[in-house]
Amino acid sequence: MQKVCVVVPNWNGEKSLADCLDSLLHQSLPAHIIVIDNGSTDGSLSLLAKSFPQVEVLAQKKNYGFAGGVNRGIERSMQIGSKFIALINNDAAADKDWLKDLVQAMQNNSTAGIVTSKILSGDGQTIDSTGDFYTIWGLPHPRGRGEKSSSKFDNDTAIFGGSGGASLYRAKMLRQVGLFDEDFFAYYEDIDLSFRAQLAGWKVVYAPKAVVHHQIGATSSKISGFTTYHTLKNLPWLLWKNVPWPLMPKVLPRLTLAYSGIAGRALQRGQFGPFFKALFVGTVLWPKKMFQRHKIQGGRKVSPAYINSIIIHDLPPNAHALRSLRNKWWALTGKAKS
Repeated sequence: MQKVCVVVPNWNGEKSLADCLDSLLHQSLPAHIIVIDNGSTDGSLSLLAKSFPQVEVLAQKKNYGFAGGVNRGIERSMQIGSKFIALINNDAAADKDWLKDLVQAMQNNSTAGIVTSKILSGDGQTIDSTGDFYTIWGLPHPRGRGEKSSSKFDNDTAIFGGSGGASLYRAKMLRQVGLFDEDFFAYYEDIDLSFRAQLAGWKVVYAPKAVVHHQIGATSSKISGFTTYHTLKNLPWLLWKNVPWPLMPKVLPRLTLAYSGIAGRALQRGQFGPFFKALFVGTVLWPKKMFQRHKIQGGRKVSPAYINSIIIHDLPPNAHALRSLRNKWWALTGKAKS
């Protein structure tokens, strides 16, 4: 029985995949490695066959996205009896003790369903993510993104969400709350899973000793309009599936304003196709998301007050336009609220 599996989603990642797999094969804690190839058309499959015969490859005929790809890897991991399942992006390389430190952190906390890593940019000096947070504005954001790596990020702590780019998941938790929502395809699917885990009473833990180095945006940046489409499609779903009703009056109006700004900027850039596609797909699948909400909220084990206590009551650091607008409103009204 394999206790730990590492799942690597790949789509046309030939240039970075070798570094990722080399780092996994030299881990201090051995694990079964599964690469999910999402219909690559580059030399990824040839590279895997020639240079990494010890790695299990599940080749898909089409691109199922991050969510669909890793779900197939998770299902395979569970099939062979894995207790813990790690995910890592194909454009990331892990330090030698990365997996050992993730597993140790999870074993030290029986309520932890997810343990996430310190993800650094390729230069090793700048934070990409130390987990994720969710804000009262309905906007998630990676913790620490863009900041210099320092002792500020060296403490174990409970956080809101784990980055799907480098996290460990407890199989027992996944069986309870479900896998990634494949309708998300990419972007915020990891926040959605973390939100569902929190609602079901599981904790998310940050393990600062578990370090990976990430080439930011190496895959998704290849597709024009990709980020815009999935952002506009997924943000409303994230809210409607997971935010408890008592918090809706706080979150929904703010997200509506923020969403309008994101959509407006997309249209200014001429991204009409991604915008209208997001509206269409989001609307068509709305009944399905509401059904999912009923199931998620029906199984909720924590109070709305608890969820309110673990979200950030402010704008994400990168929401510069909204912050400026909010500050002007404060100046006019003499109020200072998030």
